[in-house]
Amino acid sequence: MTTQKELIAAAQKARQASYSPYSGYQVGAALLTDSGRIYTGCNIENAAYAPTNCAERTAFFKAVSEGEKNFLAIAIVGSPAGEVTQFAWPCGVCRQVMMEFCDPDGFEVIVAKSETEYQTRKLAQLLPEGFGPSNLTE
Repeated sequence: MTTQKELIAAAQKARQASYSPYSGYQVGAALLTDSGRIYTGCNIENAAYAPTNCAERTAFFKAVSEGEKNFLAIAIVGSPAGEVTQFAWPCGVCRQVMMEFCDPDGFEVIVAKSETEYQTRKLAQLLPEGFGPSNLTE
């Protein structure tokens, strides 16, 4: 079973690939599937700004494009270039993507400064009263 520390380490490594020439804010994410596989992503900026993609969504889109649709947790490491000095909580758009594919009461969002300094929340805590697929079937 993958540990939180292993997910954080994978997110730290993914952060190294960040393409963030405009903001200088480098983010890496590591997404754990229920099959035990880890998909990583980094933020990818664009001069037009709107086409920019967050690390979390990069990881989700990679996983879904490979056929994965069941997720347990995501670790996120982000900060201005250099040493990680802050927790990087997912933006609203990323939270909505998580809501599409994850059980809000079970999916863990881990934000970390290091493998020993991190915080964990359930998606339901980060997106209370979130709108997801179940809203369209009830």
